[in-house]
Amino acid sequence: MHSHFKLIALAPLLLTTPVLAQDFLTPLQDMVDQFTQGSERPKPPQSTAPTPAEIAPVPRPRPPDLPSAPVVTPPVVAEEEGAPETPAPEPEPIASTERDRVYQVACPAVIQGLVEAEMAPPLSEGICGEHSPLVVTAVLSRGRMVPLSSPVTTNCQMASALPDWVADVDGYAEAMLESRLASVDTGTSYMCRARNGGDEASISEHGFANAVDVTGFTLEDGRKIGVEADWAKATAPEGRLLRLAHDAACGGFMTVLGPEANAEHHDHLHLDLGCHGESCQARICE
Repeated sequence: MHSHFKLIALAPLLLTTPVLAQDFLTPLQDMVDQFTQGSERPKPPQSTAPTPAEIAPVPRPRPPDLPSAPVVTPPVVAEEEGAPETPAPEPEPIASTERDRVYQVACPAVIQGLVEAEMAPPLSEGICGEHSPLVVTAVLSRGRMVPLSSPVTTNCQMASALPDWVADVDGYAEAMLESRLASVDTGTSYMCRARNGGDEASISEHGFANAVDVTGFTLEDGRKIGVEADWAKATAPEGRLLRLAHDAACGGFMTVLGPEANAEHHDHLHLDLGCHGESCQARICE
């Protein structure tokens, strides 16, 4: 061991002198080999840890879903001086949830008390309809209201024409049959359909709430006079009343059709204010 330390101490001197180093290196190497012969350097312990290839890759846990990033509106960049201004986009109109109001025309005949009627919602059915329809239940005749056997839906013009005609018939009934009218027996009023005997394109005035059908009259003494039953009795008081009612209607309405017009009107009088002729002044009375 002491010899080993001595060799180490002489190492700097040998390295600085090339000749001495060559003469003494060989014996020195022999002494080192003799000193270490029979002994082995300890080997480093082998690691028992598994190699990287033996380690199976472990999947990483999936990160939780992150909330979507908020939409960021880009800042408005000021325009350079002299550059044309970019017009701001017009805001989209906001849809109104309020329903449009429907303005209907008040009928003077109702205001003046010539008819008892209520305003009905506008009628619209294809080409048919009426903006300001009335549901009429009675008409004024000679100072009192004469009810209709069933309400009729009609326009203001038709409602306004009814009182004068009913008053004429009421006077005939009292004079000829000694009994006033108790009611006017009514049939069809508003109905969207073609004219009787016409094609589909020819819409009846009923489709515009511009016509009323009358099937007869009931007197205050209880007697009933019907077009179907009594028209043919031309010389009887009942038949005469119906014919006078037909003729009186021709002065207040533009169209009057009865049993002598065609078979479709065998049981009622059709009254309307339809337009006839270029100036709408012609009248049809059959």
